[in-house]
Amino acid sequence: MGLSIGVDIGGTKIAAGVVDEDGTIVAEEKVETPAQDPAALAAAVGEAIVRLRKDHDVQTVGIGAAGFVDKARATVLFAPNISWHHEPLAARVREIVDVRVIVENDANAAAWGEFRFGAGADVDDLLLVTVGTGVGGGIVQDGSLNRGGFGVAGEIGHLRMVRAGIRCGCGQYGCWEQYASGRALVREAQDRIRVGMKDAAPLAAMVDGDPERITGPMVTQAAQEGDPLACELIADVGQWLGEGIASLVAVLDPQVVAIGGGVAAAGELLMAPLRSSFWRALPAGPDRPPTGLRFATLGNKAGMIGAADLARV
Repeated sequence: MGLSIGVDIGGTKIAAGVVDEDGTIVAEEKVETPAQDPAALAAAVGEAIVRLRKDHDVQTVGIGAAGFVDKARATVLFAPNISWHHEPLAARVREIVDVRVIVENDANAAAWGEFRFGAGADVDDLLLVTVGTGVGGGIVQDGSLNRGGFGVAGEIGHLRMVRAGIRCGCGQYGCWEQYASGRALVREAQDRIRVGMKDAAPLAAMVDGDPERITGPMVTQAAQEGDPLACELIADVGQWLGEGIASLVAVLDPQVVAIGGGVAAAGELLMAPLRSSFWRALPAGPDRPPTGLRFATLGNKAGMIGAADLARV
């Protein structure tokens, strides 16, 4: 079907790109996200598509959106960071551009991108786990994206890991992403700085003693430079990830689990404890076929590439 446009709607930026059948981005646009105005957001997406189509023959558009998307791939039922409630996003964009438009959950789109062109290109079954501010994911089984009965499968970050645990933004307590995400990494670093622990002195120095200024990339940088506490905090996130992934593998049995998102920048500092924790927690681990644990390869382009390809399906 030739060229397709993929759109990745983030909380602050909209990235849109023309993607060929090999998953290569041949042109790209970026604009700010008017997150509090659904009509303005749809207009911004439509205008980016119009600009890209001026120089490229494109007949399909795939939009990746962070939120619950209905099975018809047209309506965003709910989004945590954008003012969408039963938002008919596909219809709004089609009013601006006369092409086929589908909407997909952003993590699903990223999983499809990795399956088709990245870390899962050599298998039929892939679980993508994205570790950023929260934990997201997408499931590909037997070569097809698993959207579930209502289109909202894959919300893996909200597995309940700790009874009566930390309150989550979803309204529940003890969700996986409260322990295995960039948010958890920052929270733990802030707590160590606040109580004045000696081993937190290097992290405190990075932010002049103000724990509110610490970020996940700062902790990762400190760990890569050999700071013991930063290494410990990343290892703790890795251990939580490994335990949760073991439970998912017991249910889904993917050939490959790909780890993506910003926290994956920690590399083996994250993957080594993740791998160890995973094999300890996996039921009948020594007797199971080996699940591949890999880093995702497409970076922050996976959602755009995947959304564009899904529009062809």
